[in-house]
Amino acid sequence: MDRKQSHNVSDLMAKIKLVKGENFVTIEHTSSLTDQELMELIPYLMKQPFIQTSKNVNILVDRKFSKETATLLKEYGFKLHDKNVTVRKVLDELAEFEDGFLLKDLSELPVAEFKRVWEASMKGSLNAPSSLNMDEQMRSVEMELGDDYKKSCMIAYENGAPIGVVMPHIEPGTSEEGRLFYFGIIPGERGKGKSRLLHKQALEILKRDFKASYYIGSTGHNNLPMLKTFERNGCAVVERNKVFKKINRNLK
Repeated sequence: MDRKQSHNVSDLMAKIKLVKGENFVTIEHTSSLTDQELMELIPYLMKQPFIQTSKNVNILVDRKFSKETATLLKEYGFKLHDKNVTVRKVLDELAEFEDGFLLKDLSELPVAEFKRVWEASMKGSLNAPSSLNMDEQMRSVEMELGDDYKKSCMIAYENGAPIGVVMPHIEPGTSEEGRLFYFGIIPGERGKGKSRLLHKQALEILKRDFKASYYIGSTGHNNLPMLKTFERNGCAVVERNKVFKKINRNLK
């Protein structure tokens, strides 16, 4: 690769975002690339050690991209895993939210209890299932969020019983972008309007406690209840992406 090509690849890498966790890498923000740029970048990425040594590789591809891009990904072993909808909300618009659920984080909870409720909240989810087990999920939280991860791992309680999990945090590499690493209601509490209330409470926590100025959320295109929650809480759709996944089965 000559100096000019290397410089071009560096420019392209600067436009995307890499999220690295326990046994996975996710490539985001490809919508900032042209179709040709993405097709040039994919072969380069596939040669990188951090890709080749990751068990799960995910890439979010904007729907504007051509069929040739999807064909190239499939040649590298990727399969269409899901279609995601990304939303955004400016948190300055929020009013103070007082009557919320009782929330406890890992400073008050055993890790085993948090994992139990988190796993329960994933059951029957309308999103595509994760390829990580619960221990790998927890290690991903620690790796991505760093030393303060414990204050982001929260169980929501109503009348002393857990109803779900919410995981607010500031997106690494930013100072004001609020996200929820995970948000879920356990099966027995769904369909009762609690998702909208807990999500609204989580947005207030992002604004008040984490000092986020805006929120970015995403969910699978089939998760109509979560899409309705986003809409009711004033979030606007900003992206629709196809999620391609590659599993390196030769890695343990």
